[in-house]
Amino acid sequence: MSLTDRLLPVWIILAMATGLLLSRTGLADVLGASEIAGVSLPVAVGLLVMMYPPLAKVRYDTAGRIAADRRLMAVSLTLNWLVGPAVMFALAWLFLPDQPELRTGLVIVGLARCIAMVLIWSELACGDRETTAVLVAVNSVFQVLMFGALGWFYLQVLPSWLGLDTTSAEFSFLAIAGSVLVFLGIPLLAGAASRLLGERLRGRRWYEDVFLPRVSPLALLGLLYTIVVLFTLQGRQVADDPWAVVRVALPLVVYFAVMPALALALSRAVGLGYARSTSVAFTAAGNNFELAIAVAVGTFGADSGQALAGTVGPLIEVPVLVGLVYVVRRLGPVLFPGDPTLPSGRTASTPSPVPTTTE
Repeated sequence: MSLTDRLLPVWIILAMATGLLLSRTGLADVLGASEIAGVSLPVAVGLLVMMYPPLAKVRYDTAGRIAADRRLMAVSLTLNWLVGPAVMFALAWLFLPDQPELRTGLVIVGLARCIAMVLIWSELACGDRETTAVLVAVNSVFQVLMFGALGWFYLQVLPSWLGLDTTSAEFSFLAIAGSVLVFLGIPLLAGAASRLLGERLRGRRWYEDVFLPRVSPLALLGLLYTIVVLFTLQGRQVADDPWAVVRVALPLVVYFAVMPALALALSRAVGLGYARSTSVAFTAAGNNFELAIAVAVGTFGADSGQALAGTVGPLIEVPVLVGLVYVVRRLGPVLFPGDPTLPSGRTASTPSPVPTTTE
């Protein structure tokens, strides 16, 4: 890692603190009012800038081969759409049995699989960027198709079977599809177009040795800007009810520890190497907090406990998954000894996946 990347926790803490300070000013109201069709424009701009460099680095000609790997697809889909929601449902009821609104919000967070920041975390941990891009794309399709059905199952059907309280909620298909289109579709198209045009006009060597190093710093800048905006928008709500934040944070921390551990263990068991296992781990651990917040606000209201639970999601996810980057890199040689895809095993001709350094 470069010095800039090694100091990433410092930059993130400063960005979080800046956002919390700005949340007490009029800027929070201005940013909150900047929406189109329920999508926050300030957040959308940050995510698009953040996601463009890693998606521009993907070699899309390998996507078909990766998607055809049945072991990889089976592990990822199982973790994201069977294990992940079930684990969050169990943690929500275990930690918040007396808080139905916060509990429902936490369940919604568990249903919203990550399609944005996971690209950054996976790159920093030296995951396989092509694999991450494919898994993110697959998750986006399943998100559109399955979010409403799983919401019905985990909020009404399963609690009824277990003799627990149920929650009635209807989720907008168009809102979910719109979130996926904005937060994944646009940067994915931009990244793929850059790769196609750059290689066609100037060749792969120029594209990877000249163009990518120039745009790579945008990933870190977009990440820090997004964190500042999120904390500016949500800081006031968090500060007004700190005890609720603590209660929601506890199951989230457990979730962000359990899911990558399960993912790494299962990936290793089926024979995936370090890089692909890392991609699986971060796609399984992260959540689409933009969608979770939008769904909670649209369904239950901006001042609801469900919206607060969604708001707490990124506040906990960002620092915890940054820490997970360092844990995965440290455990890599132990779990995958001699694997050529380990960070230390990359050759000079292999593009480095760290987003802020040159390729």
